[in-house]
Amino acid sequence: MRILIYSYNYYPEPIGIAPLMTELAEGLVKRGHQVRVVTAMPNYPERQIYPGYRGKWYMTEYKNGVQIQRSYVWIRPQPNLLDRVLLDASFVVTSFLPALMGWRPDVIISTSPSLPVCLPAALLGWLRACPVVLNLQDILPEAAIHVGLLKNKWLIKLFTNLEKFAYHSATKISVITDGFVENLQNKGVASHKIVQIPNWVDVNFIRPLPVENNPFRATHNLKDKFVVLYSGNIALTQGLETVVKAAAMLRHIPNIAFVIVGEAKGLNRLQQECLNCGADNVLLLPFQARENLPQMLAAADVGLVVQKKNVISFNMPSKIQVLLASGRALVASVPENGTAARAIRQSGGGFIVPPEDPQALANAILDLHQHPEKAKNLGYKSRQYAVEQYAFEQALNSYEMLCYSLKADFTAMKPTSVSEQKV
Repeated sequence: MRILIYSYNYYPEPIGIAPLMTELAEGLVKRGHQVRVVTAMPNYPERQIYPGYRGKWYMTEYKNGVQIQRSYVWIRPQPNLLDRVLLDASFVVTSFLPALMGWRPDVIISTSPSLPVCLPAALLGWLRACPVVLNLQDILPEAAIHVGLLKNKWLIKLFTNLEKFAYHSATKISVITDGFVENLQNKGVASHKIVQIPNWVDVNFIRPLPVENNPFRATHNLKDKFVVLYSGNIALTQGLETVVKAAAMLRHIPNIAFVIVGEAKGLNRLQQECLNCGADNVLLLPFQARENLPQMLAAADVGLVVQKKNVISFNMPSKIQVLLASGRALVASVPENGTAARAIRQSGGGFIVPPEDPQALANAILDLHQHPEKAKNLGYKSRQYAVEQYAFEQALNSYEMLCYSLKADFTAMKPTSVSEQKV
């Protein structure tokens, strides 16, 4: 098949949707399909276009058999609401030309966020007479309204109508959790239009590795430490201040070390929080190269998942699958009734503690520190669950079968030409 992936985020961006879409595209190429990706100039999470991509309107690259068509976007390091709107609008406008100029796809897979991408994806699907799969990684604008990012009533109305259009125009909607299914059904989306395909992890790449002689530990003087690791986005929805406060409560235990890995802007904010709390047992590090990710995760005794109280219940951080695959115990400071808590409980690989409660987080970490066999047992369950439920090959099979079925349906719907009737 010829498959077009329409995704704002892609390689070399290190976190979020980008690694997932990169793995999906390259996995489909390995299965023998032609894949091209329409994406933005890389800019996340720093929110500035990467060196080597600046000052250009368009660029075409090839990586591991995937054709990558990049276009300019309006991006600001500290965006206000207008900047965010202009960012989405710029990608909608600039990305459509390369999307249209390339070969005709059999199937389009469009990711959300960004929600406005549904407009060019739907138009391209109509012009090329091919099905469009809307891949929902988050439900907007609901999630943005819930955490207070979107307050303007006119924009709320605009994005709500855009959400309705996205669901209506898509041939199929792929969702990552059952919480998404319930949300869409409550909004009147037909069940037959929804397919649930969980996000995945490459369990051959992310795997349990020995702590002994771990290069990440050696580089950062973490030998003989009990390492508590958070790696990922540092934004409004996470509330990493809770981790810093929990670390301050445990600083009297010298061999417990907290490591937070993220983007520079977020780390600067947390550095001030560490100074305010006296949390001198927190190591703040920039994002690591992807090839070093397995060793970084293996350096941890405990992996953290952190959300604030107001995060909407269906939010499912992709880091959960990665932490589970690394074979380490998880401690999740997340809403009790949320999708993230449900996934970790089902895995049997970790503890759930109330969000924004540093004492509860500190107590859970201390318990695992004092009972290393418990931490080891949780890590074993984590790995087992990741292999059984989140292996990449399973997700790749599901997307490939979905694309084949949609292509077959659209081929069957096409009218037969007069010459074909005579034959």
